[in-house]
Amino acid sequence: MLFNSIEFLFFFPIVSILYYLLPHKYRWVHLLLASICFYMFFIPVYIFILLFTIVIDYAAGILLETTKEAARKKFYLILSLMANIGVLAVFKYYNFFIDNVNLLLQSLHISTTPIPLLHIILPIGLSFHTFQAMSYTIEVYRGNQKAERHLGYYALYVLFYPQLVAGPIERPQNIIHQLHTAQRFDYANVVSGMRLMLWGFFKKCVIADKIALLADPVFFKPDLFMGFPMIISILCFTIQIYGDFSGYSDIARGSARTMGINLMENFNAPYTSKSIDEFWKRWHISLSSWFRDYLYIPLGGNRISATRRYINVFIVFLVSGLWHGANWTFIVWGALHGSFVLIAWWCKGLFKNFRMPSFFQWLITFILVAAAWTFFRAKDVGQALFILGHSLDGITAPLAYLMKGFAYLKFWKFTGLDLIVLIGSLWFLFYVELKPDLWNWFHKQPAIIRWSIYIVMTACIILFGVFDSRQFIYFQF
Repeated sequence: MLFNSIEFLFFFPIVSILYYLLPHKYRWVHLLLASICFYMFFIPVYIFILLFTIVIDYAAGILLETTKEAARKKFYLILSLMANIGVLAVFKYYNFFIDNVNLLLQSLHISTTPIPLLHIILPIGLSFHTFQAMSYTIEVYRGNQKAERHLGYYALYVLFYPQLVAGPIERPQNIIHQLHTAQRFDYANVVSGMRLMLWGFFKKCVIADKIALLADPVFFKPDLFMGFPMIISILCFTIQIYGDFSGYSDIARGSARTMGINLMENFNAPYTSKSIDEFWKRWHISLSSWFRDYLYIPLGGNRISATRRYINVFIVFLVSGLWHGANWTFIVWGALHGSFVLIAWWCKGLFKNFRMPSFFQWLITFILVAAAWTFFRAKDVGQALFILGHSLDGITAPLAYLMKGFAYLKFWKFTGLDLIVLIGSLWFLFYVELKPDLWNWFHKQPAIIRWSIYIVMTACIILFGVFDSRQFIYFQF
């Protein structure tokens, strides 16, 4: 089920109201069944994949807690991790691996029948709930989390509908105890949650899906465009992916908060970053912290030699790229970010006494991030290189270069009012991003001011939002 769907418009209030009407001892059943229904809106039979890993990880957690022998504990952990990674390998990476093997055999002129591919659809949110399940068994193994003895509550930890398909990737220490707590109806929580959901829908429908209409033509047929339209498209996708993904996270956090459950913040004004290092502390925080705690630190963290640390950082970014998708574009995207970080570290050590002005630090970081997004969006590496390679065509004639950008607007079926609303919405988005204390100020304003803004935002969503069942970008990651 999509958040931006008619079904969710009915699903959310019914689930939330029933949650508070039911006694606490039945709420886990209600939320679990609702989450299963939410997931089964896509491909119902895929629920059995989740149930398979849930049973294995539930059992592994108990065995990890009760077993004293170190070798046997490690065996149970490996078994659990293999089950989760195995599901990912089959559904997400098998066809990618076999495709590349077939191409290699063909290039070597080895006469053989191509290895057959699997004709399956990738389950929604597979990478997200797999990583969340893995964090549970790892934390139990490390002794940081008690094993959950109630199968229903553990299943709810994995299946909890707000963050089931696109995160945030929660740690068991944050979420499981909240599911056990008897949450009382709190008007402030409900209002805060609904406000966060409204902000998320505004980002998704009015900004992300609207600006996608300008980003898409170049990526669909890049050979029809040269020069400035490509720059416009890259910048539009840079804004689109932030509005789309952070919008999803806001809706997820808001819908959970209405039930008194707090999910972690997943974005913190990432496009204000002045380095790639800082960007990854602000972008998709639940994933970057997951890789830090469960891959980078076990590889040695900062306790090893500089050379080994650089290699490990690059490995982490490569794996992060592969996590995002089974395509060379994502691997290149991860490699680029890893390279950016390592080059920045090298330059910092080489030019210790030089400090670049903050504006230029931000500008360079933003350009690098936007350029890398081209690989994330493109269908293949060749298309991404074509777009980047031709994006400055004609720049030696600035006026003609800019006029190509204006000509590109004909591909955007917008009225003048649509354009004004989008520009105003972008200004509003960036203003809020640059004013982190704005929500605290807003909360103190009289009800008439708060509700006036709610009504205006709702009207913008209804009148100018895009409602064509466009999926969230991270929906099937």
